[in-house]
Amino acid sequence: MSLRVAMLSVHTSPLHQPGTGDAGGMNVYMVELSRALAEQGAEVDLFTRCRGEGAPPLVELAPGVRVRHLHAGPRRALPKEAMPDLVVPFSLALLKEERRYDLVHSHYWLSGQAGRIAQVGWRIPLVHTAHTLARVKNASLAEGDTPEPELRVRGEHQVVGSADRLIANTADEAEALRSLYGAEGARTEVVRPGVDLRTFRPGDGRAAARARLGLPAGAFVPLYAGRIQPLKGPDVLVRAVAELLREAPELRRRLLVPVVGGHSGATERGSAWRLAEELGVTDVLRPCPPVPQERLADWYRAADVLVVPSRSESFGLVAVEAQACGTPVLAAAVGGLPTAVWDGVTGMLVRGHDPVEYARRLRWLAEHPEAVETMGAAAVRHARGMSWRVSAGRTIEVYRGALERGMGQGRRHAPAPAAPLSWRNEKAVAQV
Repeated sequence: MSLRVAMLSVHTSPLHQPGTGDAGGMNVYMVELSRALAEQGAEVDLFTRCRGEGAPPLVELAPGVRVRHLHAGPRRALPKEAMPDLVVPFSLALLKEERRYDLVHSHYWLSGQAGRIAQVGWRIPLVHTAHTLARVKNASLAEGDTPEPELRVRGEHQVVGSADRLIANTADEAEALRSLYGAEGARTEVVRPGVDLRTFRPGDGRAAARARLGLPAGAFVPLYAGRIQPLKGPDVLVRAVAELLREAPELRRRLLVPVVGGHSGATERGSAWRLAEELGVTDVLRPCPPVPQERLADWYRAADVLVVPSRSESFGLVAVEAQACGTPVLAAAVGGLPTAVWDGVTGMLVRGHDPVEYARRLRWLAEHPEAVETMGAAAVRHARGMSWRVSAGRTIEVYRGALERGMGQGRRHAPAPAAPLSWRNEKAVAQV
C-alpha cells in the first residue's frame, strides 16, 4: 500500500541537533520513523517552520523522505511560548502545497492544531502523536519549574477529540490520554518507538570508546545525556553525586560524570551548574555540548551506566539507545521508562527522585563492575527487539485504520475545527 504522508513539526525541525534548544527525542523519532516508513514504501514530507538559518525550501533527508520549510512568522528562532500564534499562518502555508497527501501525521500539540486544520482543508485523516502531555508534566513539576499553560491543555483536548487515530508510545501514555483527555480507546493505538541499531551497537567496546573520547580507562562513569532542563532532572543527578561522594569519598579519585547536552534556556544550565558549585562537585562533572548520533553512541559505550532521572518521560529514547550500545540504565520509574528499561536485568528503576536512593544505586554499580557487564549484555539483547522497522510497520497499520475511518465518515462533511487556540487566530480558523 503506497502512502503519501504529510508529517508536521511546527516548533522544531527534524534537521536540528537533538539535545539543543527544543530538539530532543521527538526529533530523533520523526527522522527515524520517516526513514523506516519510506523503506516500507511510504513517501513522507516533513513540514516545519522556516527559521532562516540558510535552510533551503526542500531538503532530501533520505530516499522517500523530504523536509519542507514553510514560511510562517519571523524567519528566526522563537521561544516555544510564541508558537501558538504561528499555528494558523503555518497551516495556511501548508494548505497552499500542491502535492496531495493520503493523511497527515502531527507531532506535539502545536502540530496537532495545524493538523486539525489540514484534516479539514485537505479532507484527509489526522493521526497524532503527543510525545508529551501537559497534564502529565504539570503533575510532576520540579520545584520552581513553570507549569504548562491552560492554552496547551485546551489545545491538547481539541487534538485528542479531532484525530482519527492517536499513537501512544506506551500503554501508560494511552491510559493518560483516556483518563486525562477523554480519548476513545478504539482510536488510541500503542506503537513502541524503536532504536537505530546500525548506529547504536556495542561496537569495539568500552575501552576503545574511552580512548577515543579521552576518558580515563579505570574511571567510574555515570553518564547524563539530554537537554538540561528541570523536567529531565539534572538537579537530581547533581545531588546524587554529592551524596555519593559524602558516603564514599574514596570514589572521588575515579568518578567522572559527563553531562552531554544543551539547555532549553540560559538560566537552566546556569542553575544546574550553580547547584554543583554549591555542593562542591564541579570537579567530577564534565559538561559537553550535544553531539551527532554517531558520537553519542561512543559516549554511551564509554559509560558504566546512563542516568535518566526524569520527572516525566513519554518513552525515553536515550535509555534504549544506551542499552543497544551495551550500557545499563539507572532511571526514574516514570512514564515510558519502565517499558524501556527491564528493572534488575538491563538496568535499575528508582521510584521517586530522592538523590540518596540514586546515590545508593550508583555506589552499588561502582562496587560491582561484574554486574555492570552482565546487565550491559542483557541490555543489548533487550534493545534488539525495538527496531524502527517494527515501529514503522505498526504505524502503517494505524494509518490504514485512520484511512478506513475517514472513508467511513466521508471527508466531504468533515467537521470544522473547534474553538481556536488563541483569539488572534479566531478569524483565520473560521475562514479555513
